[in-house]
Amino acid sequence: MSVADMAERIAATQAQGLPWLVAEAEDGELFGYAYASRWRVRPAYRHSVEASIYLRQATVGQGLGKLLYRELLQRLTALGLRTVIGGVAQPNPASDALHRALGFKQVALFEQVGRKFGRWLDVAYWQLSLTAS
Repeated sequence: MSVADMAERIAATQAQGLPWLVAEAEDGELFGYAYASRWRVRPAYRHSVEASIYLRQATVGQGLGKLLYRELLQRLTALGLRTVIGGVAQPNPASDALHRALGFKQVALFEQVGRKFGRWLDVAYWQLSLTAS
């Protein structure tokens, strides 16, 4: 993905009033990012979002994912959103563990719905309720 394409994605997310967070070193080296996007376009689903998080492989297991995700969840809660859904291409034990540690529960596994690097991927869906009512 080009820098221009990524900038466009960030701007579109922020234009919807949703957060896009970036973790970087003091020298500007990018470690990862997390953001939310609308779950569905219909008004009935306006209180639900899909969260995405991406980390450089070298940073996995150092707690950065939890920091980014927790901050994202706090901001989504402050926006009055109700439900966060996370999709995880399988197998991905680290991401599954991250979602579980943050209180998400796995609610679905869709088989062979994605294609990447010449192979079909299953995707697990995780759900977290941000509010009690």
